[in-house]
Amino acid sequence: MPTIRAKFFDLNNALLLGIIFFASCNRAEEAADKTSAMYDKTDILAPIATKIPKELSMHGDIRVDNYYWLNDRENSEVVAYLNAENDYKDQMLAHTKDFQEKLFQEMKGRIKEEDQSVPYKENGYWYLTRYEQGQEYPIYSRKKGKLEAAEEIMLNVNELAKPYDYYNVAGLSVSPDNKIIAYGEDTLSRRIYTIRFKNLETGAMLPDQVPSVQGDIAWANDNKTIFYTLKDPQTLRGYKVMRHRLGTSVAKDVEIFTETDDTFYSFVYKTKSKKYIVIGSNQTLSNEYRILEADKPDGQFRVIQPRERDLEYSIDHFGDKFYIRTNLNAKNFRLVETPETATTKDNWKEIIPNRSDVLLEDMDLFKDYLVLSERKNGIRQIRIRPWNGPEHYIKFSEDAYVAYTSTNPEFDTEVLRLSYQSMTTPASTFDYNMRTKEFQLLKQQDVLGGFDANNYQSERVYVSARDGAKVPVSIVYRKGIKKDGKAPLLLYGYGSYGNSMEPYFSSSRLSLLDRGFIYVIAHIRGGEEMGRQWYEDGKLLKKKNTFTDFIDCAEWLLQNKYTSQDRLFAMGGSAGGLLMGAIVNMRPDLWKGIIAAVPFVDVVTTMLDESIPLTTFEFDEWGDPKNKEYYDYMKSYSPYDNVEAKDYPAMLITTGLHDSQVQYWEPAKWVAKLREMKTDKNPLLMHTNMEAGHGGASGRFRALKETAMQYAFLLDLAGKNEEFKN
Repeated sequence: MPTIRAKFFDLNNALLLGIIFFASCNRAEEAADKTSAMYDKTDILAPIATKIPKELSMHGDIRVDNYYWLNDRENSEVVAYLNAENDYKDQMLAHTKDFQEKLFQEMKGRIKEEDQSVPYKENGYWYLTRYEQGQEYPIYSRKKGKLEAAEEIMLNVNELAKPYDYYNVAGLSVSPDNKIIAYGEDTLSRRIYTIRFKNLETGAMLPDQVPSVQGDIAWANDNKTIFYTLKDPQTLRGYKVMRHRLGTSVAKDVEIFTETDDTFYSFVYKTKSKKYIVIGSNQTLSNEYRILEADKPDGQFRVIQPRERDLEYSIDHFGDKFYIRTNLNAKNFRLVETPETATTKDNWKEIIPNRSDVLLEDMDLFKDYLVLSERKNGIRQIRIRPWNGPEHYIKFSEDAYVAYTSTNPEFDTEVLRLSYQSMTTPASTFDYNMRTKEFQLLKQQDVLGGFDANNYQSERVYVSARDGAKVPVSIVYRKGIKKDGKAPLLLYGYGSYGNSMEPYFSSSRLSLLDRGFIYVIAHIRGGEEMGRQWYEDGKLLKKKNTFTDFIDCAEWLLQNKYTSQDRLFAMGGSAGGLLMGAIVNMRPDLWKGIIAAVPFVDVVTTMLDESIPLTTFEFDEWGDPKNKEYYDYMKSYSPYDNVEAKDYPAMLITTGLHDSQVQYWEPAKWVAKLREMKTDKNPLLMHTNMEAGHGGASGRFRALKETAMQYAFLLDLAGKNEEFKN
């Protein structure tokens, strides 16, 4: 086969610039057990980025970053390199092209194309979201008074998206008089929105446009005033809350609040009671809220409780009280109430105490009921507590599941809208009568193509980590799989920010399960599955617990013959991509292949750069490397800083040019350094979506193209191509 050159850029120009040259990636003998055709493509030359050394010094330590120059998305030479990597990836996966298309059509074929959500009622209208055959984007509509009424289309996102490669709508908010809808649109995938307004009576777009915002929108009760949050164009931090009056110039918008502490970000919303506009300021370990009566948009906001270091709280309003979830004297949070007129912490009265084995996650307020979302043993539970009368927990039939309260805008109701799913049960929407304890199934996700939940089995086990911690592990596979070490297995993890990974259902995942894969989620420390301490034991100077937990789960799966090392794969995204980078440095021998999606891998350099998104308000998550103790600890695990001359498993790394969360240059630099250092011949591929950001492609089908590519990569390495399908 002739040598393939990059087709997306002018190769001669790139050579003249000295930015990219092509070199054989053949650095080691091919192992006898390699089955993928990728191992045969030794004549396809990988793009090698030019080394331009840059010294980075801190605390007397000098790091040399040879690929720092990739940090410039406007540089045509950088774009040339990214396109060259995309071309190389396409050539290395060319033999899976038809298979990728089959996987895409298979996953798409499970989706009911003409579909709609369960309607919910608010302020006299039934609201719903629906999709039409062959369309990528939703249609947001409503019906007045009753479900049999004529449909009013508020936004057809398919029409709005036509001029753009990427399009996303967020923050939809209808004025209190039901006449105007405000929404944010992002056409770049940087999560920077422009607020637009539409007259729902005439269908006309209003001339008002508010650019560079966060997407959160709160209407005052006068139907002509909105509050919104401006984003810093460089750091993307929501930092300034503004007031806009319809029909006036944005230049005349009034600054209401500016968050001057760059470790906090701000946002604005309206309480469920519709009485208050709320400005929130959040940091990893602290919160502060300001309120204003929505009937008085020109009034002054007042603070609920001034911010204090390590004091976290969130608020909601009902009647003449505020209800506050807080960690004040409560590791796992407790619930308190306070009068509207006296809201500081010395007035807080406890309703639900702290419990050592239960994490209080959220609350929903109704006229006659308080609904609590709690997490115990890694599973979220829903607790119904009447204001008067005995309480109870909603009972579900499976051991491992995802249950959460859904859209519940009405106060005066005894019916709770909730959502439920598990690794074998598709997403289901229920109405639950809080008085009679009766369920009504309103909708279960249609999974086309002959899906039968009875064909699949899930398990929930607890793995002992090396320090004795019990790590929850969720497992799903197609029935009939033998635990003899011969099944390929994909282990997924995240473990950061206190975000709990749920044992959720995925129709796309069936394409792996039906080809013999076992899919496993490791609920490792750094999440909050086992309570607040679970999070604190996986952050800052305990971050390595996240990585060792994941490795310990992998070894347990091997010991119990769920798979073997030549069939074990791992995947994680964003902070889970950091996890992937750490575990391949620590135990590269364990894995057959790795997928690292939008990975945060250049930890030290990123956390030293306060000009880029997320850095300043994440010091309490990762540490501040200006402090030598944190610098040294970060450097000891940062994937980019710890790449070595050794064998690495096959790897597919994805990113987006416009990523607002993890800048594209982190994975790009990581790939460049891995190419330079690694001593194996295993495939190393990078996919850059040149039109999208952190969340990947927009649209419900386009995103499946990337999933199909990832699955083809895994299935090809596992030898599970089309002829192996059950």
